[in-house]
Amino acid sequence: MFLYWFQKQLSFNNMKRLIILFFLSFTLFSNAQDLITEFEKSNGVKTATYQQTIQFYENLANNYPEISIREIGMTDSGKPLHLVTFNKDQNNLMKKNTILINNGIHPGEPDGIDASMMMLRDIVQNKNLSNQFSNITIYIIPVYNIGGSLNRNSSSRVNQNGPESYGFRGNACNFDLNRDFIKNDTKNSRTFSKIFHLTDPDIFIDNHVSNGADYQYTLTHLFTQHNKLGGDLGEFLDKKMMPEMEKGLNKKDLIITPYVNVFNRVPDNGFSQFFDNPRYSTGYTTLFNTLGLMVETHMLKPYKQRVEATYDLMFTALDFLNKNGEEITTLRDQSNNQLISNKTYPIQWKIDSTKTSSLQFKGYEGKFEKSEVTGLKRLKYDKNKPFTKPITYYNYFKPKKSITIPKAYIIPKGWWKIKERLDINQIQYQILKKDTIISIESYQIANYKTTEKPYEGHYLHHNTEITKTNIDQQFKKGDLYISTDQKGFRYLIETLEPEAPDSFFNWNFFDTILQKKEGFSPYVFEDLAIEILNENSKLKADFEQLKIKDVDFANNWYAQLNYIYKNSKYNEKAYLKYPVSRVVK
Repeated sequence: MFLYWFQKQLSFNNMKRLIILFFLSFTLFSNAQDLITEFEKSNGVKTATYQQTIQFYENLANNYPEISIREIGMTDSGKPLHLVTFNKDQNNLMKKNTILINNGIHPGEPDGIDASMMMLRDIVQNKNLSNQFSNITIYIIPVYNIGGSLNRNSSSRVNQNGPESYGFRGNACNFDLNRDFIKNDTKNSRTFSKIFHLTDPDIFIDNHVSNGADYQYTLTHLFTQHNKLGGDLGEFLDKKMMPEMEKGLNKKDLIITPYVNVFNRVPDNGFSQFFDNPRYSTGYTTLFNTLGLMVETHMLKPYKQRVEATYDLMFTALDFLNKNGEEITTLRDQSNNQLISNKTYPIQWKIDSTKTSSLQFKGYEGKFEKSEVTGLKRLKYDKNKPFTKPITYYNYFKPKKSITIPKAYIIPKGWWKIKERLDINQIQYQILKKDTIISIESYQIANYKTTEKPYEGHYLHHNTEITKTNIDQQFKKGDLYISTDQKGFRYLIETLEPEAPDSFFNWNFFDTILQKKEGFSPYVFEDLAIEILNENSKLKADFEQLKIKDVDFANNWYAQLNYIYKNSKYNEKAYLKYPVSRVVK
């Protein structure tokens, strides 16, 4: 009826123009509708599905040349990981500052997924914002844990205040991806490493939701531990980036506090900063001198409120990078030289209780009262009793153990799983062209403990101890010579020093050295043992002395034979010998 009425009123040519204008307007309106998120359509109670999220960014890229979306690599789900890029002036050859935002690592915590879509859309649709951030390249991983996102449900996040449905924490192989950054068990994390080194972000943001305690804050932050980041860059993060971002959010009427690192207790007595080892995202990015920030919204706050707060925080981070980008670039470039000049590198840390900070913490009164379920004590917060009071925040750490930074590491070519991970993380190395004798420092595993239960697909070692000797050792053609004079030197130390908490040794990559492959037959070895003792007077004297001192040893025939075997040339040299060698000269 609408077109028919116009046909009666207008000439044919005018009618033709009007029809074209109508359909053009309809197309533009449809595209605009496509750029309204599921979150907005539902008035903040729903989150976008994986398919809706990717479709949104594809629509955005089709409408705005500043936006691109591309597949980078595969995930365990069988679907590719996408990277969305905002680059205002793609012809500008000057190096820009970069920010990488990761979403949906735990898809039951989807706040960042929705917030990032709205943020990027609002930037390209607002000329002032687009120009304001023209010197920043913004990279977004729309949904990192695709397998978990596709495993959609409404019950796995107990007590969380929205959205209506969401994804699951475990990925397609049930890995927690925020424990996989250093060990690279999953295709997801391997592709993430590719994205990370491709983008080389100045600032990295990982969006999460927290559930540890109750308090007034919608937002909490988990900046990477500043002492561990180290040098001027660590000082910059602690004294400038964190307080300036807090002030920026306060101007938006958003209060924020450090991540409330407590579980089933009130935070009134203070708490410590979360220490992000390299298994975690911000611990991993620290190894390459990136300023890391994990956002933790509060699960008890309404979903709409959480997403909007995440949106504001990301804009605050962009403002900070825009203002301080040149200084950040300089500090990152200087960081490695500063750390290497120390000659030593901390591989274990502990809280420094002599240095603390004070937080004006906004919480709720909590008390333990009788549970109606168990009849025992349970923690209960009273929302009618908010408070603001100073509490102690333990945010300083000091080295517990340090190592001398070696000139290089050498890894035998047979350890291909290690080489594979070095390649993923763009570690530079040389391949020995011929058999070569090199003076090295060799480690022997002296002691370690192992978890009784599996942890993320591993039985993790801890409390590892080593002994070391200096020897001349022959290495073979094809072995890897890895200089520490490179961008990834921190990655090398954290993974190749066995006493480091997240070392490849502690993650079970070298477990085959912990089992003997050869041994002796006692009934035959008895005769050889006599010859060994007769040929080595010192060993014989030590053996006799041990029998006098140790009654158990004196009454254990196998222990005695094994003692002689272990101290003879027949002992298995590969047993407990750590395969990675250190070049220290």
